[in-house]
Amino acid sequence: MKFVMPGGTGQVGTVLKRALSGAGHDVVVLGRHPAGPGEVHWDGETVGPWTAEIDGCDVVVNLAGRSVNCRYTPTNLRQMMDSRVHSARVVGEAIAAAGRPPRVWLQMSTATVYAHRLDAPNDESTGVIGGTEPGVPGYWGYSVDIAKAWEREQESADTPLTRKVALRAAMVMSPDRGGVFDVLLRLARLGLGGPVGGGAQYVSWIHDRDFVRAVEFLVARDDIEGSVNLAAPEPLPQRAFMRALRAAAGVPVGLPATRWMAEIGAFVLRSDTELLLKSRRVVPGRLLEAGFAFECPEWPQAADDLVRRLRGRAVR
Repeated sequence: MKFVMPGGTGQVGTVLKRALSGAGHDVVVLGRHPAGPGEVHWDGETVGPWTAEIDGCDVVVNLAGRSVNCRYTPTNLRQMMDSRVHSARVVGEAIAAAGRPPRVWLQMSTATVYAHRLDAPNDESTGVIGGTEPGVPGYWGYSVDIAKAWEREQESADTPLTRKVALRAAMVMSPDRGGVFDVLLRLARLGLGGPVGGGAQYVSWIHDRDFVRAVEFLVARDDIEGSVNLAAPEPLPQRAFMRALRAAAGVPVGLPATRWMAEIGAFVLRSDTELLLKSRRVVPGRLLEAGFAFECPEWPQAADDLVRRLRGRAVR
């Protein structure tokens, strides 16, 4: 099959391209700075020659959007919104104009669309959409607005011959350098892998192999459309999450951090505390109901595998 991946130059795109290409599929990545074979230029905003790649392809996986690993300033938040909405809109326009449109369009979304909560997990049917929960910073609601606008743009696209799925993805854990797992492991090795703000907030995640397998599963299942949670079935509190990561890495101690310490750390790292403090208790209701079986459903085993693979790459 031919896959076209707008915005596929980041960590998630790297994971997906590596696996799909290894399985024998033709993968074309659309990016602002194409650097080699299989990469085609686009600007994420306007129709151009890149649309020829979509006409006749089998699957579009749109991963485009400004990284959320930044300070949540008004300018950055606006760029996060615009990059997602504009790219989804122009992908929809390209599919609508195609003589041979793809049969499925997988649109990246985010588990952040759900409310900050500790009391119960969020699945697709009973989950609480965030934005109005009390006791959290007001700007957290803008992240939810971004997610809703992102999904709404895909929903409104006039593509009747193309099945549409919004991937409400949790953090994708892979051993790639610079990815989220690499950053967390580095913090743990520095002794900073303790509970943050008490550590009761839930962490949702998905192993990279399960992410790829879920994408392949959704491509194959013509009966699934709409929003789907891509997250392991066992989210866990941040304190337990980091404890398991430290155990996998052989780090006995992790210093705790208060909320104000997290603010300082996020400022130094040019990131935002929402990524650390928001409770993302998300479960994959629709995947499980459809019969998808996770290879890595529990974090301790997943962390062991990721540390082992990362060490193997370092040796080579």
